[in-house]
Amino acid sequence: MNIAIDGPAGAGKSTIARLAAKRLGFLYVDTGAMYRAIALYLLDTETDTDDSDALKDALDQIRINIVYEQDVQHVFLNLQDVSAEIRSEKVGNMASRTSQIKAVREKLLDLQRDIARENNVIMDGRDIGTNILPDAELKIFLTASVDVRARRRYDELRNMGEWPDLEVIKSDIEQRDYQDMNREIAPLKQAEDAVLIDSSEMSIDEVVDEIIRLKEEAEVPQE
Repeated sequence: MNIAIDGPAGAGKSTIARLAAKRLGFLYVDTGAMYRAIALYLLDTETDTDDSDALKDALDQIRINIVYEQDVQHVFLNLQDVSAEIRSEKVGNMASRTSQIKAVREKLLDLQRDIARENNVIMDGRDIGTNILPDAELKIFLTASVDVRARRRYDELRNMGEWPDLEVIKSDIEQRDYQDMNREIAPLKQAEDAVLIDSSEMSIDEVVDEIIRLKEEAEVPQE
């Protein structure tokens, strides 16, 4: 069974998908982490993403693996654990831009579909239900207000020992929303058959419970 969770930056997709997957015994596939790993590599190598040949050469050098150790996700980029590095705002903004590039998306598309074909998965991202897993048995569009998403990201960064500016984070989120919804390739949008969940006034546990309920409902045979 495949569960697709889409939504804008800061909606809590990764946290909620990971917890729901653990309760269901599903494999959690963090597509955002994959795009961030690519973005980190392109930043570190100062690759000109407007140069198609340079970009292709860079993508050919990238190998991404996601490993779970004691229920903790570790993202490896060319055998190096980059789980912490990919969570910076700089990498997140780069990932939002580079995920619009066809070659970058094709790099990950087959890998993501192969994983879903062979496992019960919960996969989160921007275009899972509309593009990556259009036949998923359950599709969810998870969102929250910009103010709530900015505050969540602010708290996350503070817990990591950083001193972010809340207004800058809010501005970044608004810009990323615009980029994600207006990109030419696979823009962020709610699939026609997706269930909308607004988590602005919901706790993490309440959202997870709702996903479990929807999953059980989706398994009931239709007459």
